[in-house]
Amino acid sequence: MRSRILRAILLAVAVTGFALGLPLGYTALRLVEDGARTDLAARAQRIAASVDDQIASGREIDLGPVEVGVPEGGHLVVRSAGAVREFGHRPGPDPLSVEVPIAQQGTVLLEVSSAPMHTAQYQVAALVVLLVVLSVSTGTVVATVTARKLAKPLRHVAARAARLGAGDFRRDDRRHGVPELDLVAEALDRSAGALAQLVQRERELVGDVSHQLRSRLTALQLRLEALSLHPEPDMAVEARAALEQAERLAEVLNEMLAAARAARAVGAEPLDLGAELTTIAEEWREPLRRAGRALRVKVPDGLLARATPARLREAIGVLLDNALRHGEGLVVVSARRDDGTVVVEVADGGAGVPDELAHHIFERGVSGGGSTGVGLALARALVDADGGRLELSTARPATFALFLPVPKAEDVVGVTWRTDLTPR
Repeated sequence: MRSRILRAILLAVAVTGFALGLPLGYTALRLVEDGARTDLAARAQRIAASVDDQIASGREIDLGPVEVGVPEGGHLVVRSAGAVREFGHRPGPDPLSVEVPIAQQGTVLLEVSSAPMHTAQYQVAALVVLLVVLSVSTGTVVATVTARKLAKPLRHVAARAARLGAGDFRRDDRRHGVPELDLVAEALDRSAGALAQLVQRERELVGDVSHQLRSRLTALQLRLEALSLHPEPDMAVEARAALEQAERLAEVLNEMLAAARAARAVGAEPLDLGAELTTIAEEWREPLRRAGRALRVKVPDGLLARATPARLREAIGVLLDNALRHGEGLVVVSARRDDGTVVVEVADGGAGVPDELAHHIFERGVSGGGSTGVGLALARALVDADGGRLELSTARPATFALFLPVPKAEDVVGVTWRTDLTPR
C-alpha cells in the first residue's frame, strides 16, 4: 500500500513538473532570443536615424559616428543610393541579424554572433531544469512522508483485521484522524465484540449440549445395564443390543465434540512458551512498573504447547490486565508440564477473589471492581476455542490457570526453541 501511494504521488509530481517545466523552458528560451533581437533592433534603429540625418543634411555617409553603436564582434552594412558601406567582419554562420529601413531610401543591416544568445539560453534552460528537479525532489520528500503517514494507519487497520481473524477480539481504541479509517476501526471493534459474544455463546452451547447428552446417555446406559441382567433371555438380549447402540452413540458424540474442538483450533500451532510468554510480558512490564509493581516470567526451556498465538496473547493479556487492575504486589507468569497437559499460571499477591464471585468470575457481566465483566469470559472462550480451558485455581491469592494441549509429535518438526531467555 505504501509503495502504491508513493508511486501515485510521485507520478502526479513528475507529470506536474514536466507539464509546467516544458512550457516554462520554451518561454524562457523565447524570452532570451526576443531580448537579444530587441536590443539589436534598438541599436540598428539608432544607427539608421544617424545615417538619415547625414543624408538629409547632404553629407556623405560616414560610419565613424555610428561605429560605437555596433556591438563587439558585430557587422554593420549600410545600403543607400546604390552604395554599400560596411563596418566589421561577418560573425560566422547563423548570425543574429536585424535589418531596418532608412527614410532616405536604404537599409541598415546589423549582425552579431548568435553564440552569446545561445549561451544565455543554455543557462536559462539549466536553471529551469534545476527548478524542475528541485520541485520533483521536494515532491518526492513530501510524497514519502505522506505515503508513510497514510500507510501506517492502513497497516495498523490491516493488522487489526488480521488479529481479529486470528481470534484476537480485544478492543483497539487507537484512531488515526482519518474519518474513513476511523469508521473501519470502529466497525472492527463492533465486529470484535460481536464475535467475542458468538464465541462465548458457542462455547456455552457446546458445553451445555455435551453435558446434557452425556448425562442422559449415562443414565440410559445404567438402565440398560440393569435390564441386561433381566431373567428373561429375550429381554436381556434386547437390553444388551440397546446398550451397545448407546455406547456407540456415546463414542460418536465424543468424536463429534473432538472434531468441533479441532475445527475451532484450526489456527493452533506448537508454540515455544518461553518466547511467547516473555514477549507478552514485555507489553505489560511498563504499565506494571508505573504502578510500582514488578512482573516475573518463569518458564522452563523448550516447553511447548499447542495454541493460537493471537488467542494466547489475548487470554494472557486479559489475566495480566486483571492483575494490574484488581491485584497487588508481584505478578508471576509461570508454566509447567503436568499430566499430559501444559499449565500456564498467572498469579499476584493481592487480596484475591471474593467468595461470592469465585464461582461466577467467568460469567459475562460479573465483576468485582466496577469493570465490564467481559474480559475473563472472553479469555475463557478463547482458550476453549484452542482446545484448552481456563480456571481459577486459587481464589486467595488470585491464581488463574490455563490448561493447554501438548502438541503432537508430528507437529513439533521444525519448531525452534528459545534458550537464551534471561531470568526475570
